[in-house]
Amino acid sequence: MGRNRIPEREPLGDSVEGVLIREGEAALLVSPAEGLPEGFAPAAVGNFVVRYAVPYLGKPQYAIVPGLVALDYGDILTGEKAWNFIYKRSNLHPRADVFGYRNDGSDEMISVKWLDLVLPVEVLLYQDAGATLPLAKLDAIISNRDDLPPRLLEYLPRYETLEGWRTRQTIEGET
Repeated sequence: MGRNRIPEREPLGDSVEGVLIREGEAALLVSPAEGLPEGFAPAAVGNFVVRYAVPYLGKPQYAIVPGLVALDYGDILTGEKAWNFIYKRSNLHPRADVFGYRNDGSDEMISVKWLDLVLPVEVLLYQDAGATLPLAKLDAIISNRDDLPPRLLEYLPRYETLEGWRTRQTIEGET
């Protein structure tokens, strides 16, 4: 009797080129076409991988980048199917296990019922596809490019200029 092989983890991710800068506590990805804002030293430059993490219920300082989901009835999901399951069907299988890497780089397995699907998705920037420890949790992207990954724009606010981002921060700080 043959055994089913467990597939390799396949975390959901998108490739993006840019310059990582920090302003205070914020981590911003600036499109290379925008150029490095004056007075900033880049924290990292290159072709990066952006991955998406689901926050933990009751422990919002932790989030997991799902690489594989094992359902309680034996199915195993990876990539886009795993992500869609977590956000669209996990309420039907709360004992499903999610395998991946936490936002601190630790290898992790957690039941889907311990994930907080109401909190915003964390957008994490990685040096490359093999990295498990993110360079930063991104707060925004500064770019006017039309070719950015749609999922990145779904989960991360985009501003055309650094000044536009600063203005928004000032407005939000006043409310």
